[in-house]
Amino acid sequence: QVHLVESGGGSQQAGGSLRLSCVASGYTTSRYCMAWFRQAPGKEREEREGVATVDSDGTTTYADSVKGRFTVARDNAKGTLYLEMNSLKPEDTAMYYCATDKRDMRCLTFPMDYWGKGILVTVSS
Repeated sequence: QVHLVESGGGSQQAGGSLRLSCVASGYTTSRYCMAWFRQAPGKEREEREGVATVDSDGTTTYADSVKGRFTVARDNAKGTLYLEMNSLKPEDTAMYYCATDKRDMRCLTFPMDYWGKGILVTVSS
Protein backbone atom coordinates (compact mmCIF):
# COMPACT_ATOMS: atom_id res chain seq x y z
CA GLN A 1 0.00 0.00 0.00
CA VAL A 2 1.49 3.30 -1.12
CA HIS A 3 1.39 6.12 1.40
CA LEU A 4 2.48 9.69 0.82
CA VAL A 5 2.59 12.12 3.73
CA GLU A 6 3.36 15.80 3.23
CA SER A 7 4.77 18.16 5.83
CA GLY A 8 6.38 21.57 6.12
CA GLY A 9 3.56 23.82 5.03
CA GLY A 10 2.40 26.91 6.85
CA SER A 11 2.18 30.65 6.52
CA GLN A 12 4.85 32.88 5.10
CA GLN A 13 5.12 36.45 3.91
CA ALA A 14 5.77 37.25 0.29
CA GLY A 15 9.43 36.92 -0.53
CA GLY A 16 9.95 34.27 2.11
CA SER A 17 10.77 30.59 1.85
CA LEU A 18 9.27 27.26 2.85
CA ARG A 19 10.39 23.69 2.40
CA LEU A 20 7.89 20.91 1.86
CA SER A 21 8.65 17.25 2.43
CA CYS A 22 6.81 14.15 1.33
CA VAL A 23 7.63 10.82 2.90
CA ALA A 24 6.69 7.88 0.72
CA SER A 25 6.28 4.28 1.78
CA GLY A 26 4.93 1.02 0.46
CA TYR A 27 6.91 0.90 -2.76
CA THR A 28 10.37 1.43 -4.20
CA THR A 29 10.30 5.17 -4.61
CA SER A 30 13.48 5.40 -6.67
CA ARG A 31 11.91 3.62 -9.64
CA TYR A 32 9.10 6.05 -10.32
CA CYS A 33 8.20 9.60 -11.05
CA MET A 34 7.34 11.79 -8.09
CA ALA A 35 5.76 15.18 -8.30
CA TRP A 36 4.20 18.12 -6.55
CA PHE A 37 0.83 19.52 -7.55
CA ARG A 38 -1.26 22.24 -6.05
CA GLN A 39 -4.81 23.45 -5.66
CA ALA A 40 -5.35 27.17 -5.32
CA PRO A 41 -8.33 28.46 -3.29
CA GLY A 42 -11.54 28.19 -5.25
CA LYS A 43 -9.93 26.18 -8.05
CA GLU A 44 -9.68 22.54 -8.93
CA ARG A 45 -6.58 20.59 -8.13
CA GLU A 46 -4.08 20.67 -10.97
CA GLU A 47 -3.55 17.06 -11.98
CA ARG A 48 -2.15 17.38 -15.50
CA GLU A 49 0.64 19.85 -14.94
CA GLY A 50 2.77 19.45 -11.88
CA VAL A 51 4.31 22.31 -9.98
CA ALA A 52 7.48 20.24 -10.17
CA THR A 53 8.34 16.70 -11.16
CA VAL A 54 11.37 14.48 -10.81
CA ASP A 55 11.70 11.22 -12.69
CA SER A 56 13.58 8.05 -11.82
CA ASP A 57 16.78 9.45 -13.36
CA GLY A 58 16.52 12.66 -11.38
CA THR A 59 15.43 14.79 -14.32
CA THR A 60 13.27 17.66 -13.12
CA THR A 61 10.59 19.82 -14.69
CA TYR A 62 8.85 22.93 -13.40
CA ALA A 63 5.73 24.86 -14.15
CA ASP A 64 6.57 28.22 -15.73
CA SER A 65 5.04 30.01 -12.76
CA VAL A 66 7.64 28.59 -10.36
CA LYS A 67 10.76 28.31 -12.49
CA GLY A 68 13.73 29.91 -10.84
CA ARG A 69 11.99 30.01 -7.47
CA PHE A 70 11.18 26.40 -6.59
CA THR A 71 13.52 23.42 -6.49
CA VAL A 72 12.40 19.81 -6.36
CA ALA A 73 14.65 17.04 -5.11
CA ARG A 74 14.34 13.47 -3.99
CA ASP A 75 16.28 11.41 -1.48
CA ASN A 76 15.70 7.84 -2.55
CA ALA A 77 17.47 6.41 0.49
CA LYS A 78 14.94 8.18 2.70
CA GLY A 79 12.01 7.75 0.35
CA THR A 80 11.43 11.47 0.55
CA LEU A 81 10.53 14.15 -1.96
CA TYR A 82 11.24 17.80 -1.24
CA LEU A 83 10.10 21.12 -2.59
CA GLU A 84 12.18 24.14 -1.71
CA MET A 85 10.08 27.23 -2.31
CA ASN A 86 11.82 30.62 -2.41
CA SER A 87 10.66 34.11 -3.30
CA LEU A 88 7.14 33.10 -2.44
CA LYS A 89 4.27 35.07 -3.90
CA PRO A 90 0.67 35.37 -2.72
CA GLU A 91 -0.39 33.43 -5.82
CA ASP A 92 1.56 30.44 -4.50
CA THR A 93 -1.08 30.08 -1.81
CA ALA A 94 -2.55 26.61 -2.26
CA MET A 95 -2.85 23.11 -0.96
CA TYR A 96 0.25 21.26 -2.11
CA TYR A 97 0.04 17.58 -2.92
CA CYS A 98 2.72 14.98 -3.37
CA ALA A 99 1.97 12.34 -5.98
CA THR A 100 3.53 9.32 -7.61
CA ASP A 101 2.64 6.68 -10.18
CA LYS A 102 3.87 3.10 -10.24
CA ARG A 103 3.24 2.94 -13.99
CA ASP A 104 5.59 5.75 -14.81
CA MET A 105 9.32 6.36 -14.51
CA ARG A 106 9.45 9.41 -16.79
CA CYS A 107 6.66 11.63 -15.49
CA LEU A 108 4.55 11.15 -18.60
CA THR A 109 1.37 9.74 -17.06
CA PHE A 110 -1.22 12.12 -15.67
CA PRO A 111 -3.22 12.10 -13.53
CA MET A 112 -1.05 10.07 -11.19
CA ASP A 113 -2.12 7.01 -9.25
CA TYR A 114 -1.26 7.92 -5.69
CA TRP A 115 -1.70 11.16 -3.81
CA GLY A 116 -0.99 12.48 -0.37
CA LYS A 117 -3.63 14.32 1.62
CA GLY A 118 -2.00 17.67 0.95
CA ILE A 119 -0.52 20.45 3.01
CA LEU A 120 -1.55 24.09 3.08
CA VAL A 121 0.80 26.89 2.12
CA THR A 122 -0.39 30.45 2.68
CA VAL A 123 1.58 33.42 1.44
CA SER A 124 0.56 36.88 2.57
CA SER A 125 1.46 40.12 0.85
